[in-house]
Amino acid sequence: MVCKVISGKSIKGALNYNESKVREGLAECISAVNFIAEPEQLNFYDKLSRFENLIEKNKRAKTNAVHISLNFDVSEKLDKNVLNDIASTYMNTIGFGDQPYLVYQHHDAAHPHVHIVTTNIQEGGRRISIHNIGKLQSEKARKEIEIQYRLVQAQYKPRQTEPLLLKVDKAIYGKSETKRSISNIVCHVTRRYKFSSLPELNAVLRQYNVVADRGKEGMKMYDKNGLLYSFLDGQGNKIGVPIKASAVTGNPTLKSLQNKFELNRILKAPHKDRLLTIIDSFFSITRNHTKADFCDYMKFHEVQALFLENKDGIIYGLTFIDNKTSAVFKGSDLGKDYSCRALIQKMSPVQTNMSGVPHYEVKRSSELPQLDMDWMTGFTNTILELMKSEKVYAENVHLQWRRKRKKKRRPRL
Repeated sequence: MVCKVISGKSIKGALNYNESKVREGLAECISAVNFIAEPEQLNFYDKLSRFENLIEKNKRAKTNAVHISLNFDVSEKLDKNVLNDIASTYMNTIGFGDQPYLVYQHHDAAHPHVHIVTTNIQEGGRRISIHNIGKLQSEKARKEIEIQYRLVQAQYKPRQTEPLLLKVDKAIYGKSETKRSISNIVCHVTRRYKFSSLPELNAVLRQYNVVADRGKEGMKMYDKNGLLYSFLDGQGNKIGVPIKASAVTGNPTLKSLQNKFELNRILKAPHKDRLLTIIDSFFSITRNHTKADFCDYMKFHEVQALFLENKDGIIYGLTFIDNKTSAVFKGSDLGKDYSCRALIQKMSPVQTNMSGVPHYEVKRSSELPQLDMDWMTGFTNTILELMKSEKVYAENVHLQWRRKRKKKRRPRL
């Protein structure tokens, strides 16, 4: 179990956050302790007035709101009664058992968790000290509860090397809550992937049916460096009401993204060799060198090859998304021999359009032929040998250390 205690001076803000989740169907108030009625009989103002009546008794207190979250392991299945018992035990242990508090069960994450809203102002106006409550009372309560209810113990649970947002799914308009879904996806992508331009960011976001839009040149939003995030439908068209970048978790505005571009350009450089190795192996090991086979081969290695086409079906660009190393490259960034034009010239055209320009047909997944599997013989050993030659770089490659020669001191005469 993981406990988080946040103190503040706006009980209305903490209450409104949880009540908004209830209205959206993402949470449920499962307990109202030391209130005059059951949760289902209380409206927003009944709950708020109960807290405000206590807060009025100590107007000098700068901190009067306490917002707690109790988070459990994804493997634990806890019903409302158990969650209420755990919340009651926790509040009694940290010294808030006699305070009015509300318990909300949230359903907006993969792991079970509850939020507790209360105040630290007592009936007589005295303030409950919350200084170091997280390290002292909360830690004690957590350890006791983990043993009593046989929960997964936080100190023995291995830390996750990747954030929970790695498991985000594609956004589906009408089935996904807009702001929350876009926030989860954008936060996940901007934290994990190494992109060095807005088009590269959008190449990744489109995998999740989201796009970042600056607007057209000459528009007020474009001139002021504004940025909106929108859902995409099945055909890649923007749909629904866009969300301002400043309203998305992590504040991924154009200004903050531009600060990442240069750093990401350095951070993704070590992963270039892996991509070159995979592309070279396609032309040296496989037989069929069509565009469809190339995309399928890259996907086998967890790389998304995105060919950009205009309305006439003419290919004008290529972007690689390496989902294993989280690095994004334009074909031209890999070198002249790996640009879109150079790679297309190596491939076998499927048909020629009316203008005489070779057209490389993108077949549906159901129409894709089975790849010849003879190239798999000995391929694993070959690719492993090639991968051994890749250089290993530190994550902080932007700090390029140079050894300074130490000046030899001349012996004193």
